[in-house]
Amino acid sequence: MEYRRSDSFWFEHWRLISVMVLVVLIAGFYIYKLFDYQVVEGAKFLEQAEENRTTRISVPTQRGIIYDRNDYVLARNIASYNVVITPAELPGDPSAGGDPRKLNTDLDENVQAVYRRLSALIGVPVSAGEINEETVRLFSPCRTELGIMQIVYIADTNAPYAPMRIKCNIEPELAMKIRARSSELPGVGIEVESVRDYPTGSLTSTIIGFLGPIPAVDEAYYRNKGFVPGRDKVGYAGIEATMQDILGGKNGERLVEVDVSGKELRNLTTPVDPVPGNNIRLTIDTRLQNAAQEALVGEINFWNNWFHETRSSNGVVIAMNPKTGEILALVNYPTYENNRMARFIPGDYYNQLVNDPWKPLFNHAISAEHPPGSVFKMPTAIGALNEGVVTPEQKLNDPGQITVIERNLLNEPVRPFTYVCWKPEGHGEMNWLEGVANSCDVYFYKIGGGYAPDGVSGLGPWRLAEYAMALGYGQRTGIELPGEASGLIPNPDWKRRNLGESWLPGDTYIASMGQGYILATPLQVLVSAAILANDGKYMQPTLIHDILDSEGNVVKPFEPKLKWDITKDPVIKVYDENNLLTGETKTVQPWVVQLAKEGMRLVVTEGTAKKVWENSPVQNSAGKTGTAEYCDNIAREKNLCNRGSWPTHSWYFGYAPYDDPEIAVVAFVYNGGEGASVAAPIVRNVIESYFRLKAFDSGQETGTP
Repeated sequence: MEYRRSDSFWFEHWRLISVMVLVVLIAGFYIYKLFDYQVVEGAKFLEQAEENRTTRISVPTQRGIIYDRNDYVLARNIASYNVVITPAELPGDPSAGGDPRKLNTDLDENVQAVYRRLSALIGVPVSAGEINEETVRLFSPCRTELGIMQIVYIADTNAPYAPMRIKCNIEPELAMKIRARSSELPGVGIEVESVRDYPTGSLTSTIIGFLGPIPAVDEAYYRNKGFVPGRDKVGYAGIEATMQDILGGKNGERLVEVDVSGKELRNLTTPVDPVPGNNIRLTIDTRLQNAAQEALVGEINFWNNWFHETRSSNGVVIAMNPKTGEILALVNYPTYENNRMARFIPGDYYNQLVNDPWKPLFNHAISAEHPPGSVFKMPTAIGALNEGVVTPEQKLNDPGQITVIERNLLNEPVRPFTYVCWKPEGHGEMNWLEGVANSCDVYFYKIGGGYAPDGVSGLGPWRLAEYAMALGYGQRTGIELPGEASGLIPNPDWKRRNLGESWLPGDTYIASMGQGYILATPLQVLVSAAILANDGKYMQPTLIHDILDSEGNVVKPFEPKLKWDITKDPVIKVYDENNLLTGETKTVQPWVVQLAKEGMRLVVTEGTAKKVWENSPVQNSAGKTGTAEYCDNIAREKNLCNRGSWPTHSWYFGYAPYDDPEIAVVAFVYNGGEGASVAAPIVRNVIESYFRLKAFDSGQETGTP
């Protein structure tokens, strides 16, 4: 009996020990985890707890305003009123509106009454559409076909204390009416949103640009700057894009405590106020901009009506002050309406612009590259004089055409090639000034490519390229607009690398008059004229006059920037007789620049632009005509690229007054024909408008310089 009692006692003791060990292990585990949570990882969990109970709220700032030079507003911020519902503030339970996925759900009558009253006011149906994963994924407030009930359901599911937009951009009167009926519409509010407005619209859209949502590829960059993707907008084109850092400002911030449902309880720190963006005053004169657009579109329409067909639907006008580089007008045709992009970028309108063959979104003034034609003869002219290829008095005969011998390879047979003048019978004997004034093609063939029978060696492709680049060709100007092109000034190395062909004498002949491989933007053509008009000084083209703070105080005044002076800065590289660089550089002699101005003056008084200007009240101008043959994809599609009868672009640049220039203007009309007939009248109109405006501003009666 004792043995059995002892055995039972031993068995029960073992079970007790096992239970105690288990309890110790469990307690030890919890003590260990408690130590781990409280001590080892305490800081981590404390940080997570702080994150759960706090949130940072970005306070949007105000974007800077853009003015023209006369303080006319070109871009501003206006109030847009949005109807919002905060689900948690609806009467009764926030979820009392029922589940819109279940059509038979009994809905809270108080909530439904709010929905019905609001629907009658704003025209959004109480219930419409179906809630599913796809509609939720694609849901975008104010751009949805869902009804109020469905929108609130999505909002209540995501963030019941966050206002959800039901309808955007309502009339101010309706917003006031909804606010006045707040007692009948609990949970309904009016959100005031700042949106961009462009008072001048399409007139200045290619200069100003427009805003858009932060691109996904730049999201990290803008987050680091305090911007909020999905809410804040950034510049997509024009000044809005290039001056984003100046205009954008800096968002404010609030650190607040929230409860488990996301409701704000209190500020935890002193709020950081937003910093408004700086304002910008442009160099543009909106009145001159309007005059330039009317002149361009009017001339294009005139010739389209004259020929009873649409010969041209594309053109550019740019005006600048050659002494300061200030752009006074910059017009692209066709253009677009940037106000349609103010709140969001409509897909249908954007696709319409993208698919338009004339590319309204493309800034043709700075990005389109075209053969410049005879306006390019000025680099050839000053180069030939400065290099001693000809003297000003030396006469060269223009019989209407010349024939030269050329071949592609040394072992190929030679072949004669004829180059003709625009005047079939020729101009006869021409000196330098007469050659410029009459835009004599044969004269420029000879001084550019050389002509042995007349004992003229020619400027050649290497030196021609140097003088072209000295006048601003073949490089970006650095104007404050995105997408500027550099143009093309070719040389024998370029042709060998890109086309696998040797440079021919004919390449130099046609390059000397701005044809062949030469390409330039309208702004580059204008810059070349402005440099000569300004006695050789290349002033940086600019659209920015002043930068001002939000109070209107100037924080960065306008300062003209001299890029170089071709009469003082040695920007011309020197080549030896074998077309090898010597390592030396040279300037353009001042008398050469002065003679170039005299030649451009003769264009107006005796030459190709005489008829255009003879009745103008502005009788002290100078300029140069250009008619450039081209063969691009559009011309090829229309079978227009036939040798001897290629289509032509119309060019003209001019400036005034001749002896003390205040304004230089270039006009380009795609497929416009003769420069003297189409582009020159546009420039005349713009220059006359400039002096009329100047007279008006000064209280004078006439606008004659």
